[in-house]
Amino acid sequence: MQHKDIPNRDRLIFAMDVPDCGRARALAEELGDAVTFYKIGLELMMSGEYFELLDWLLQRDKKVFCDLKFFDIPATVGSAVRSLKDRGASFVTVHGNQSVMEAAAENKGDSLKVLGVTVLTSLDRGDLDDLGFDCDLEALVLSRAKRALESGCDGVISSGLEVPRLREYIDNKLVVVSPGIRPVDNKPMGDQKRVVTVETAFANGADYIVVGRPIRDAESPRAAAESVQASIAAQVGS
Repeated sequence: MQHKDIPNRDRLIFAMDVPDCGRARALAEELGDAVTFYKIGLELMMSGEYFELLDWLLQRDKKVFCDLKFFDIPATVGSAVRSLKDRGASFVTVHGNQSVMEAAAENKGDSLKVLGVTVLTSLDRGDLDDLGFDCDLEALVLSRAKRALESGCDGVISSGLEVPRLREYIDNKLVVVSPGIRPVDNKPMGDQKRVVTVETAFANGADYIVVGRPIRDAESPRAAAESVQASIAAQVGS
């Protein structure tokens, strides 16, 4: 697998899933240089200090992924992305509907990358049946990824399970970020149903992985992050 030219330390995106910005800052201080890239999402958005935290992380030379999964009428999504594009974030997520992705891509500017959500890693075949999707899960991921690229998005969010098909059928320039990473085995983890290990994600062709609870809830979050970084370095090489 030919990996993109990305600094290995940036390939780990830590999901800062904590209830308030005070806890987020303390955790970032504890992690230190073990983590260079942070994902901040809806929980922190509702804390009231989201952009203060974004600026605080950027001031410490961290990269930030705004995982807000925008999903509204295209004009509203376009306006939201346009408001975010100069805030210094590296990535933002939108749901993988064609018109929504097109509106986001048209307003992202030069530095913000838009990632289309294919199928959430908390969903499995039964969930898709409940939602009325009668197509194969892998086919749905592939279809949405193709549409993301056609829409002008930079990449997608995809379980590591589907990445081999993406690499086989989609232009390799597509950035693939894989959440639902479990450092030890493939068993479901909490509300994550479609999970893979660090090694499998990169062997399958992921560019970045998102890891949250296995680091956040570890006895030593910094040691856990360094362990993931070592696994990445061993899999991807220098």
